[in-house]
Amino acid sequence: MPSVMINKTESGMSFYVPKKDLEEAIVSMEHEGPGRWGGEITLADGSRYFLEPMDEAPRLPITLRAKRL
Repeated sequence: MPSVMINKTESGMSFYVPKKDLEEAIVSMEHEGPGRWGGEITLADGSRYFLEPMDEAPRLPITLRAKRL
């Protein structure tokens, strides 16, 4: 499970994997409403990752562990 950084951008959120030097826009997130944040996310290049859901949205930028699906 790589460590990834999620940051807020002008167009939404970006997902960065330092070990692969991969930065892509997040196009969908399973839980992004009040009371839940995270789950399965899809990137602009079609890659999918899983972030352990949190009870509320964190302050961005944040570094988390993600599982590639």
